[in-house]
Amino acid sequence: MASTTGSDRLLRSAVRHTAGTTALLLACQVAGAACSLALPALAGRTLDLLLHQRPGAGTWLVWVAVLLAAEILLETAAVLLTQLTNARATAWIRLRALTGLLGTAPNRAASHSGGDVAARLCVNATDSGTAPAALATSVSCVLAPAGALVALVLIDPWTAAVFVAGLPLLLLLLRTFAHQSSDTVGRYQQAQGAIAARLAEALSGARTIAAADTVRREQDRILAPLKDMARHGTRMWLVHGRAVARSGVLLPLLTTAVVAVAGTRLAAGQVSVGELLAASRYAALAAGIGGIAAPLGTLVRSRSAGRRTAELADLPQMPHGSAVLPADGPGALELRGVRVVRDGVALITDVTLTIDGGSTVAVVGRSGAGKSTLAAVAGRLTDPDAGRVLLDGIDLAELTHTQLRQATAYAFARPAFDGAAATVGSGLAAGIGPGRSPATAAQVSRAARAASADTFIRLLPQGYDTPLDDAPLSGGESQRLGLARAFINTGRLMILDDATSSLDTATERQVELALSTSLRPCTKLIVAHRVSTAARADRVVWLEAGRVRRLAPHARLWQDPDYRAVFLAEASLPSAPPPSTGAGAGTGTGAGVPVSPASPTPPLPAPPPAPVAAQRSGPAGPPTRNGLGTGQ
Repeated sequence: MASTTGSDRLLRSAVRHTAGTTALLLACQVAGAACSLALPALAGRTLDLLLHQRPGAGTWLVWVAVLLAAEILLETAAVLLTQLTNARATAWIRLRALTGLLGTAPNRAASHSGGDVAARLCVNATDSGTAPAALATSVSCVLAPAGALVALVLIDPWTAAVFVAGLPLLLLLLRTFAHQSSDTVGRYQQAQGAIAARLAEALSGARTIAAADTVRREQDRILAPLKDMARHGTRMWLVHGRAVARSGVLLPLLTTAVVAVAGTRLAAGQVSVGELLAASRYAALAAGIGGIAAPLGTLVRSRSAGRRTAELADLPQMPHGSAVLPADGPGALELRGVRVVRDGVALITDVTLTIDGGSTVAVVGRSGAGKSTLAAVAGRLTDPDAGRVLLDGIDLAELTHTQLRQATAYAFARPAFDGAAATVGSGLAAGIGPGRSPATAAQVSRAARAASADTFIRLLPQGYDTPLDDAPLSGGESQRLGLARAFINTGRLMILDDATSSLDTATERQVELALSTSLRPCTKLIVAHRVSTAARADRVVWLEAGRVRRLAPHARLWQDPDYRAVFLAEASLPSAPPPSTGAGAGTGTGAGVPVSPASPTPPLPAPPPAPVAAQRSGPAGPPTRNGLGTGQ
């Protein structure tokens, strides 16, 4: 859980962001409190003038009416400003949380599920956003009772002494309420987030749940935290109810005691009737210190919710430098002693590779070998724990954010599209990257054709103008859209992380031809599970347990039965390597060997038995955000 300091820092930034409206709200509330304090004195003075039939009573009566009208107007303005302040603060907190979430490395955000993030950004951010207005209200809730207590002293010190005698009990009541509410609200919000997270998981796997007929079991799993949520919610309202009940007894007793003393002083001729009226009103205002319980409870909820929201806002951001890539760089990629550790487990260790610009390199290995981790490091979706990654001789960590994203393009097995992109065309155009002019319709169409997506897009109800939510896409069609988006942003380095796994053989071949002929020259790093993809690459990086076992052309590696076992599910494999006539049959057997681009794409070698050749050696790890698999 984020520290209280992080929560307070987030709330302070929200107060600063809404300083204008918060200050105006506080001014209205202070002015309203001043009207409330002036009214009893004016009303008492008016009553004395009327009872003694003295001149000027009408003027005083007019002033009482003016103050009443002003108080009503100020209270109305305060309500409107409270809602405006809450909205602005909530928007600011959500922006900070989203900035933290999207600016960190995907692996750091992976611990927060989609449902949990939604709960933090919606419910918790809304509760956090009430802090500035609640703080202003708390100030006004103290000013009016304090002023009323001073007025009681001026009218008659004995009436003030009676009220002060009961004040410690009231303060103890408020302190107990704040302490008990803080713990209860925090636990309630945790249970609320757990239900939201489980619900989001179930929705993403709705078809699997329906097919397996496990609806009842999923319902029980999702609602399991409901008992804790109900228990903490009940306790939360019991704490609030007890505080209200105790204050409901204590405050009228204090007010009655003050009025009784004032009445005694009236009988003794020490105060007038008007002063008695004013004293009773000031006693009620002073007792209004109990009204601080409401904004105090809001602040408690805001601070507790702020802890959860601050966990997103305080995620460590990926730093960027100020370096730029050389203008004529070919896209040469170099990994020097790269090591990545997650939760104490080394996913890739001492990986050293030199990949010449313009070449096509396939990354293969069994599930858990570290393929997707290598792909994430190569384009700096995550930073290595040791070692360096260089593009055209420049460390990726030293590049500006714009330079980095313009130079690299990604496509994933499960592409996700920007929810702000209303149509298929605008979704593809989003791939143009930062710092560039928007993609033109011609660029979008050309990229779609290269990804073999243009045909099915034109069959959609409105073609490229079809809303994304209304486009019924299969897994393969979704992958082709993801490829088209990556093709639009072709820079120096293109990384395909299992981005063709759902394509049929013919479509995959068309995409591979586009990669080699239709796009501007660039270096291609392809996480592959099919033998055909590896065979067409210039070189193959064979990963095993997070290390590079060999780096060589596919035809050379095929002689190794362990390499063939990566692709084949059966033990009986042809012993002879498939023939290869392409340029990928050069030398190079290990890490650190430069990879040179082949001129034409080599033809596919004679494959082993087709039903087995295209199969993966094992089940893929579960997908995570941004399309990165775990342990690939």
